[in-house]
This record gives sequence, C-alpha cells and structure tokens, in this order.
Amino acid sequence: MSIFQNLTNPDYWISLIWTIPALLISLTVHEYAHALVAVKQGDPTPERYGRLSLNPLDHLDPLGTLMLLLFRFGWAKPVPINPMNFRHTKSGIVWTSLAGPLSNILLMLISVVIYVVLFRLKWMNDGLDTFFSTMIFINLALALFNLLPIPPLDGSRLITVLIPPKYSYINAFLERYGFLILIGSLLLFNWPAMIIVPVINQLFSWFNLLL
Repeated sequence: MSIFQNLTNPDYWISLIWTIPALLISLTVHEYAHALVAVKQGDPTPERYGRLSLNPLDHLDPLGTLMLLLFRFGWAKPVPINPMNFRHTKSGIVWTSLAGPLSNILLMLISVVIYVVLFRLKWMNDGLDTFFSTMIFINLALALFNLLPIPPLDGSRLITVLIPPKYSYINAFLERYGFLILIGSLLLFNWPAMIIVPVINQLFSWFNLLL
C-alpha cells in the first residue's frame, strides 16, 4: 500500500495514536544517548545547547519526524558536538556516533521482551500490539538507517574517522550534498523499503518464533 493510500485509510490514523508515542520515545532516547556520551567524553556542547534532555521537543526535526510518520525512516535534529573537546578525538567521535543506534537496539530488545511477556500472559490488545510492534520496527529502522554514511545520519560522522585522508574530498562532497541526496532518493525511490525492510522482516520472522 502506498503512502497516499495510507492517508485515506481510517485504520492508518487510528494506528497513529499508538505509533506517535513510540516514535517520540525512540527519537528522544536516540538523541539523548548521543548527547550523554558526548558529555561523558568531555564535550559540554550538547548540554550547552539544551540537548542533554529527555524532552522530545528539544530533539524533534519537523522534516525528519514527518519522514518517520510517512515512510518509517527519518531523523531528529543532530546533536551539536565539538570533537576538539573530546579527551580522545577519534574514539570520542566513534562512541558518540554509535550511541544513538546502540540505544535503539537496546530499546528494541526491551520492547521484544515486554511484547513476549504480555503475549504469553494474554494481556496483549490491539493498542499495545501496535505500540510495541512500532517500537520494535522503528528502533530497528533507526539503528540501521542512521548507520548509513550520509549526512545528517550518524554514519557520516564515522566516515570522518575511518576514511583515509586522501579520500577526504568524498566526505566534503557528502557534507555539502548528502542531505539533498538523502531527501531526493527517499522521495523518488523510497530505497530503504527495498534495502532495510527485508532485513527487518527477517528479524521479525525470528522474533515470531519466540511467541
């Protein structure tokens, strides 16, 4: 079903009642994890900009949130960091970049455990099923999607550490045009549905074995 068909489907809007809280929790924890690890690595910048916070309003990016609602792939406002403040610059960048995706994997695992417990106790209902299914899907999607090496995604920060200096022009190109490439390719091809969704579907099939 296309996104335009979804928008005319009453069930889609009903599901949003449970989907939106799952999105807010997932995005907020993701960005808070970036901020927390950056501060622990010695950079006060996230705290200075009010990003060491569990308030969703401090982290939401309007376009990225809309993309999540429509495509189930998106982003929040990147946490500002100054790598020069890190005690160890390269490791600081790596751990700060990985903190968001790793927090989503943790949230996904917690959601799986709660879902299985509720299901086996026969306490599951349609609303809870939608909420925890969304938590599992969105957190897997955020973890995988954000590791792609395209700004403003987390993987782009890893590129600055891993790419050899002689290829630094690639990083400069992505910094300049990566956001446009990301938005354009999402709108034109919705390529995550072809690349990431099959991986998620396989993980969901393993998850179903627990039920």
